[in-house]
Amino acid sequence: MATILRRFVRRLVARAFAVRALAWLAAAAMLAPGAAAQGIKSIRLPAGFSISVFTAEVPGARSMAAGKGNTLFVASRSGRVYAVSYRGERATRVITLASGLNLPNGVALRDGALYVAEVNRILRFDDVEPNIDAYASGERSPAVVTSRYPADTHHGAKFIRFGPDGWLYVPVGAPCNVCVPDDAHGLISRIRPDGSGYEVVARGVRNSVGFDWHPQTRELWFTDNGRDMLGDDLPGDELNRVSKPGEHFGYPYCHQGDTPDPEFGKGKPCSEFAAPAANLGAHVAALGMRFYTGGQFPAEYRNNIFIAEHGSWNRSKKSGYRVVRVSVEGNLVKQEVFAEGWMENERAWGRPVDVEVMPDGALLVSDDLAGAVYRISYKK
Repeated sequence: MATILRRFVRRLVARAFAVRALAWLAAAAMLAPGAAAQGIKSIRLPAGFSISVFTAEVPGARSMAAGKGNTLFVASRSGRVYAVSYRGERATRVITLASGLNLPNGVALRDGALYVAEVNRILRFDDVEPNIDAYASGERSPAVVTSRYPADTHHGAKFIRFGPDGWLYVPVGAPCNVCVPDDAHGLISRIRPDGSGYEVVARGVRNSVGFDWHPQTRELWFTDNGRDMLGDDLPGDELNRVSKPGEHFGYPYCHQGDTPDPEFGKGKPCSEFAAPAANLGAHVAALGMRFYTGGQFPAEYRNNIFIAEHGSWNRSKKSGYRVVRVSVEGNLVKQEVFAEGWMENERAWGRPVDVEVMPDGALLVSDDLAGAVYRISYKK
């Protein structure tokens, strides 16, 4: 009976996930073309900072990667990857580099090649910047690096990045709201650029859609989305730090470092697992994150973390819909709101997804609801 009940609840959660996706698509379709330009007037930033629309021509904008030739690559879960050419503070051209892909959420660059993560495979666009038009027209095609990853679409959208070790890091979310995942799910893995050498870096990870390496310690830090259906205030999304390979971060047995799961937590004390570096708040949907390594912002922002909070979908009073700043000094982690205003009076006009530090030190923020990328800059 208990097994049947669990299956029933999981079906309800999967149905809720599908309804949420349809609602997101409907809301995005209803936004006026100038929603981003109008909406940023409501964004609140610390003194000295300003925000502008970098481009509003990237529907469903998700993860970003900046090339060396004034090109920003932006993935979209609509199945497209965009190449955005820019000059100075604004985009000058947006072209669809690839289309018809399976939830291409993650993009990463190495040695002139663009790597794109679909649900179950990684593609590579060699020598991409000089050949954008050739790829866009179909004259050139990407190579398949690997197709070894699971095909589950529930938490199947993957964020990818190359680490300081030269390996490509690829997360695999749990294929459910809460369940005991098999060995192929609920983890962060890494592979060599050619797709060989698969290794698991961290386990007990429900769904990470953002990570980066500390510029000084080279430790991997990542965001992780907490489970649903435990109420408005539990559990918090996590900011985690990997101190040794193969660490287990608790899912599905323990949430936010101190809350045993009511179904799976029996006999699994939270002390057995790596505790989060910070609790980011319940249902904020913490996604893309970067350490700030630019030179434009004030010195106190150096090596701080910026996190895009996509925003809640199942909370009676919405949370997230903002960008937060996290400072790390030894074991002391502090967080504060950096940019907010994408949601006013319980109505959201935008949803931050990813952040990217540009060569000039500005911070870009992608928004998959408004279909835009914003540029945040600082002047004394």
